[in-house]
Amino acid sequence: MAGLTGEYTLTYSESSKGFPSFYSYIPEMMVGMNNYLYSFKGGNIWRHNTNELRNNYYNTQYSSQITSIFNEQPLENKLFKTINLESDAAWSGTFSSNVQTTGTIDASWFEKKEGAWFAFMRNSGTTPAASEEYVLRSLNGIAASSSVDSTAPAAVEINFPLTTSIGSILSIGDTLYFIASPVAPSSTPTICGTVTAVNIDLPNSVNQIVVDTTAGNIPPGAADYFMFVKNQIAESHGILGHYCEFVLTNDSTEATELFAVESEVMKSFP
Repeated sequence: MAGLTGEYTLTYSESSKGFPSFYSYIPEMMVGMNNYLYSFKGGNIWRHNTNELRNNYYNTQYSSQITSIFNEQPLENKLFKTINLESDAAWSGTFSSNVQTTGTIDASWFEKKEGAWFAFMRNSGTTPAASEEYVLRSLNGIAASSSVDSTAPAAVEINFPLTTSIGSILSIGDTLYFIASPVAPSSTPTICGTVTAVNIDLPNSVNQIVVDTTAGNIPPGAADYFMFVKNQIAESHGILGHYCEFVLTNDSTEATELFAVESEVMKSFP
């Protein structure tokens, strides 16, 4: 069967009167005989379901993969925060919506609680951030700086007026961006670097962010506008969108069962 992303073997089930499964292996011929399934490949005959090694066809190992969609209340924008698997094993997953396409969960990130597997969605994102990421809630504005000390590129000190609240959301490891003044609606943010320290001591006139700019850019002016993007993996806000399409993958060579998948979802309030 020719598909949008490759070739598959499509199976028909008499009991369900439908086509429930796609397989990655491509036989030359298949036949059922004496309660066994036989296939032919490269001039050889193979009998299926005769050992405990799963997803291995013609000496090639494959993965189990399931694709589905969370689509409750499709007219509302939502944040898909977590994944709960009713399964006897953890699966890795990728997640996408009509807004974001970079959600991911590794199988090793799951925790088993009361017989089920739980993990929160990470958002891999890109560095520098892609243009579509600027409109998402992971981007936070700060203010215009008052001065910049760029003597050491690995520890650039960006100072803000004492009346500016840097806030508690910014943390070490976040990525800082700036827009050179004068700021215009069409201005494009420029990556500055990775935050290495946040120094706030207002009684001693300290209101400062320290940034490693070796993989970024030193701000050209003293009063540029600054913003930051949270570490997309360590502090993900989840996946934003009207729906969430997920692809779960299991690489186990043993029998694995997946009964149900659910997500903790909250309504997005812009």
